[in-house]
Amino acid sequence: LASGDTYAQQAQRFAQNGQCADRIHMYDWNSLGGGGNSPALLDAFIDDVLQRTGATKVELVGHSAGGGLGYSYLSDAGRAAKVAHYVHIGASAQSGPAGPGGSVPTLNIWSPDDAVVAGADIPGAVNVSLSGLDHYQVATAPSAFAAMYEFFNGVAPASTAVVPDGRRNVEGKAVTLGENQPLANAAVNVWRVDPATGFRAAAQPDHSFTTDAEGKWGGFQAVDGAYYEFEVIPTTGRKLHYYREPFKATDRFVYLRGLPPAGSLAGTLLASLPSNDAQAVVINFTANQAVISGRDQLTVNGVDLATAQLAPATKTAIAFFLYDANNDGVSNGTPVGLFSSLPFLAAADQFFPADTPASIELSFAGRTMRVRNWPSASEGLTIAVFE
Repeated sequence: LASGDTYAQQAQRFAQNGQCADRIHMYDWNSLGGGGNSPALLDAFIDDVLQRTGATKVELVGHSAGGGLGYSYLSDAGRAAKVAHYVHIGASAQSGPAGPGGSVPTLNIWSPDDAVVAGADIPGAVNVSLSGLDHYQVATAPSAFAAMYEFFNGVAPASTAVVPDGRRNVEGKAVTLGENQPLANAAVNVWRVDPATGFRAAAQPDHSFTTDAEGKWGGFQAVDGAYYEFEVIPTTGRKLHYYREPFKATDRFVYLRGLPPAGSLAGTLLASLPSNDAQAVVINFTANQAVISGRDQLTVNGVDLATAQLAPATKTAIAFFLYDANNDGVSNGTPVGLFSSLPFLAAADQFFPADTPASIELSFAGRTMRVRNWPSASEGLTIAVFE
């Protein structure tokens, strides 16, 4: 269910430690189905990167299902010859390094506290175990960046912090959730919002874009300290309103996820979300870690969501879907059964009236963001993204 923005902060760290930003690329693929030809598609992607950059090899990183793809890709000698080093993150343990006969130098990063994939040391690989990190954090944490940087370069990075760069250039990509198919020709309107309310600060957007065939849009220079709404209007399907915290530094991988087709695995699930102008549907996404009961704090309008029912460590929840599931006009906070057996996704019964414009307040890890209660039929879904 992840996309290239899993590595957004890692890309910032590499760039701030001297890596040319235009040499950092994300391969988005459908890990929920149709993955049989993914090694060939990844090979075409890598060939394109090599052709455009003039490089002879890449450094390859795979997280979770991407780790399985990494080993599959590198099992072929011709493909393995294009890879200088491989990093296997939060993925299944293997019998040896990647490549034919273990020929590709391999770094294996895993966490004993990963409740999704039971990682372990890989014989012959460089192994880094990072305690205390969930399945998502093991790919996004500063300590994971430090291990990758040293593996690639032979020396430790100067810093693992993402610091203000004075530019805050922002661009990204629009794709479908889960399948990661590009949302081509979608309108992306960017609005500054009042942080006290989440309402737009002006009648017209600050910036407007149309996505290209790959779903790419942008860019613009974000104002220091400004909160933004990204309105996504796809050619078909529901509108989305993404709310983001202020950008500290240049971010080339701001992903905006649209709903997948109703017939797909994720689309079948999300087709159940209400489309009703009497209520708003709000989704809280934590971009760099899960929310785990007893460890983290997440509230909406003061209601605790980091409960043992909604956010056990075994679920590793990164997205919370909040809506009036039983259409009774009351918030009872109970888990929505449709989501109960799924990893990464949680849902709770929360009623947000939408007949009158109002603010919805979400707080995570001591940070607060306010979004507008957009009517879910005419305006689609509202998503708050916490970095």
